[in-house]
Amino acid sequence: MAATTQEHQPLLPHVKYVIAVASGKGGVGKSTTAVNLALALRESGVTVGILDADIYGPSLPRMLGMSPHPGADEKQQHIEPVWAHGLKAISMGLFLPEETPMVWRGPMVGMAVEQLLRDIAWGELDYLVIDLPPGTGDAQLTLTQKVPLTGVVVVSTPQDIALADVRKAVNMFRKVDVPLLGIIENMSYHLCTQCGHRSEIFAYGGARREAERSGMPFLGEIPLDQTIREDADSGRPILLTHPDHPQCGVYRAIAKQLRDQIEQQSAVQPKMPRIVVE
Repeated sequence: MAATTQEHQPLLPHVKYVIAVASGKGGVGKSTTAVNLALALRESGVTVGILDADIYGPSLPRMLGMSPHPGADEKQQHIEPVWAHGLKAISMGLFLPEETPMVWRGPMVGMAVEQLLRDIAWGELDYLVIDLPPGTGDAQLTLTQKVPLTGVVVVSTPQDIALADVRKAVNMFRKVDVPLLGIIENMSYHLCTQCGHRSEIFAYGGARREAERSGMPFLGEIPLDQTIREDADSGRPILLTHPDHPQCGVYRAIAKQLRDQIEQQSAVQPKMPRIVVE
């Protein structure tokens, strides 16, 4: 990825809102949630992009069925994102074979994330959803320093060991003054497809209680569902393959909450004073 631009140029100048999707630890379904939320936002009639900022373990190429090697624009200054199911998308996984590891030290990760922001021809977007890596490392710090984030959505499973790491992530974003849009409880429970029995495999309700304790919105709960997993593995997420599935309604409801919250947040932000010289 050799395209470069002038350092003084602002990152994402034509993106209206930037939503980061974060988690305290890996394996909680953060990327699956980010993809389906991006698609749910797109369904509402806005333009949406999605950036895979997980340099070490990119998931978007497989989840969105993305083809590798995006091309540069006509002036060879920016790399074109890949169109995937109506989303403008990019991932470091597009530039390397899937089985190739990224053996990089931390500062290189921050530089790579900045380049994915700066050198991609995102164009005009209403929303850019950023799928962060788990934890509180270089990618998160780069984003908070370089991009005016509209807010962060935290994804967690209900058990205590996941929620302990959620608190660390929440405290980090608060320290750098990034708004917390809310928390989602993923893999909240499992419904047997044969008998309908409900199993709370990872406990239940922990994310809601953490939201109340931390004073941030609880956005919803998504069950452990085989269809969500199978569709993500196939490269065609559940909102595309099974749009009438009950869980699609959950994603759409969360996306609506986010849009409403962001619009309200934008409406109350102070505007620059108008100076009139007479």
